[in-house]
Amino acid sequence: MQDIVLLVQDPAAWIALLTLVVMEVVLGIDNLVFISILTNKLPEAQRVPARRVGIGLALVLRLLLLGTVAWIVQLTAPLFTAFGHGYSWKDLILIAGGLFLVWKATKEIHHNVDPEDDKEDFIASSATTTLTAAIGQILILDLVFSVDSIITAVGMTDHLPIMVTSVIVAVTVMLVAATPLANFIEKNPTIVMLALGFLLMIGMTLIADGMGFHVPKGYIYAAMAFSGLVEGLNMLARRKRRSDKSRQ
Repeated sequence: MQDIVLLVQDPAAWIALLTLVVMEVVLGIDNLVFISILTNKLPEAQRVPARRVGIGLALVLRLLLLGTVAWIVQLTAPLFTAFGHGYSWKDLILIAGGLFLVWKATKEIHHNVDPEDDKEDFIASSATTTLTAAIGQILILDLVFSVDSIITAVGMTDHLPIMVTSVIVAVTVMLVAATPLANFIEKNPTIVMLALGFLLMIGMTLIADGMGFHVPKGYIYAAMAFSGLVEGLNMLARRKRRSDKSRQ
């Protein structure tokens, strides 16, 4: 209890908390985009519960991992070496998650380009998508992003209360933003393709990180922000053209 009081009174602890919250929220964007796209394939009545369960599982996983910080740190220890790079459990988890994300995004892009050809699409339509299947896929990505998130947190501070607080705040932000983001993606079909492109890029980044080729996150999010800005301008242009046509 005394340690917590000292942390509350320490300005450096507040700075660390704020920095970590921002980092956790930014890292959570990837997870949130995937959850939004996946749950939009469900029947409308199941979408909000699926998002809440999926994000709730993300919180549970992160807190459980925080409870085993010593074990989490060991995940970065090399297991074997190949092609001059020492692969750890963290690397293998990132590679597996990246491959899953690339596969998932590719399947969804294929379905968006050719919606009639759905025989190979794992969740081709809301009719074949079940709540259990959606939550199962969300859980896979939750695990990947949770490991990455907690290792980032451990690298930024030694204080467990700061880590726990930052995770709870970040997941709460995800919970609040999930439905508005999903609704926005559903109402703007071109955003779906852009978001799938983001997932494809994120998947490749996870694979690269796992193989020892670190890609600065700033580059990734800058590219995503620029692409989003361009798409926003395209949406405004389309809205203006529709407005002009309605006046004629």
